[in-house]
Amino acid sequence: MASRAKATIFDIAREAGVSKSTVSLVLQGSGLIRPETAVKVRKAIEDVGYVYNRGAANLRKAHSNVIGMVINDLTNPFFAELAVGMERVFQSAGIVPFIANTAENPVRQEEVLKSLMEQGVAGLIVSPARGTTPGAFRRLEMAGVPVVFAMRRLPESRIPVITPDNHRGAYLAAAHLIGKGHRRLAFFGGSADLVVYQERLGGFREACETLGIAARDITVIEGETSRRGGIACLDTALATSEPPTAALCFNDAVAFGVMLALRKRGLEPGPDFAVVGFDDVVEAEHYMPALTSVSVDTAGLGERAAHVMLKMIQSRTTRAEDHIGAVNLVIRESCGPDRRARNRPAGMGDAA
Repeated sequence: MASRAKATIFDIAREAGVSKSTVSLVLQGSGLIRPETAVKVRKAIEDVGYVYNRGAANLRKAHSNVIGMVINDLTNPFFAELAVGMERVFQSAGIVPFIANTAENPVRQEEVLKSLMEQGVAGLIVSPARGTTPGAFRRLEMAGVPVVFAMRRLPESRIPVITPDNHRGAYLAAAHLIGKGHRRLAFFGGSADLVVYQERLGGFREACETLGIAARDITVIEGETSRRGGIACLDTALATSEPPTAALCFNDAVAFGVMLALRKRGLEPGPDFAVVGFDDVVEAEHYMPALTSVSVDTAGLGERAAHVMLKMIQSRTTRAEDHIGAVNLVIRESCGPDRRARNRPAGMGDAA
């Protein structure tokens, strides 16, 4: 496979017994080439594996100005905002971005990547679908197509990643809840097979341990990273014998679901149960109550990913440094008053 990935136009020409310019015309879809010659060249392309090098060839010849943006969940407002940041940079650079939604489906993702590769895409920014393995991008790496991961890294992958400081963000959020007097805390949403989940849960657990929260008072509930997931997580948590009084949610979508579920139970987000999100999407500021959330500068991360991709293309490289973006906790109304000042027992089990 490695030798096939290094095939060039010269290899095709030699295999087909034609000139390099003839091969170029066939690749460009020219009608000047006799059909029988074109068939012979296409067979040679397949035989030497040149299909795996189209992206790199387009980079060298500057024939492609298309960059693929492959997103795992465009129904999540965070990823829509991320894509807008990328598109803004590409538009100003005269690049045509092609966006695809994989809906967290690795099979769909593979189909999209294969199609974009065969179309000669100049580069790819990907937020990998859940269940993606590093091997899913091996052909792209062998072909010399620049790839940048946005938000999600893969274990044992050398592909550069643009991501916020998930561990620190979760630490800040948990410390805030503990500082407001909460002693039974929960982490809602996400799944253990995602590196980003492990980073955020790790920061949450570190804050709890450092600030004196006993392991028995920590509730971790995996779930969908959506409003529906948030509703399910809250229902599960409040059904326990000693339910939490506050939660850090995997993302803002989960937090919105938690607040909806609280209202359905006649409870008020903030005073009755503190909620913190992660990502600080635009909606967070305007929600009722306004959501306290870890801000990751979503559009800024998208812009950074786009700038890194453009630099990789211009430098004709598939290597770049990882970027870990700064985070900060934006405190709004969803955590309510300081519980220590109220001096009243939690009683969430009775309230539920």
